[in-house]
Amino acid sequence: MTSRPARPRAITLIAWLFIAVGTAGLLKDLWPLATPQAAPQIAKLKADGFADLGPAWTSRLLAIVGGAFLLRGFNWARWLLVVWMGFHIVISALHSPMQLLIHCVIFTSLGCVLFHPQSSGYFRRMGTLAQ
Repeated sequence: MTSRPARPRAITLIAWLFIAVGTAGLLKDLWPLATPQAAPQIAKLKADGFADLGPAWTSRLLAIVGGAFLLRGFNWARWLLVVWMGFHIVISALHSPMQLLIHCVIFTSLGCVLFHPQSSGYFRRMGTLAQ
């Protein structure tokens, strides 16, 4: 039996950050539904409509899925998170220069960590264990 290679700590940190960000985003919309003040939140969700909420919730779910599978060592998960972050760069370009700058810094840092030789080696070794 082949032992699993050690996961780099940076990969663990990034994975849990994405899981936390996705979960927090979903809870931000859904948690108020479980409170006595649910009626205004329901009205807000209805007013926003699926055209606004669908992409936002999909994005949050993808962050959770990407983080979870990154923890499991799936190479496609790191690509999913890079694409996810790239999508947020495009969105932030429509808002403010500061948001764009912040997302670009995060994207660059994310790419450096996810494609660092140690990280790439981890994903390669994990791929060989799956075979």
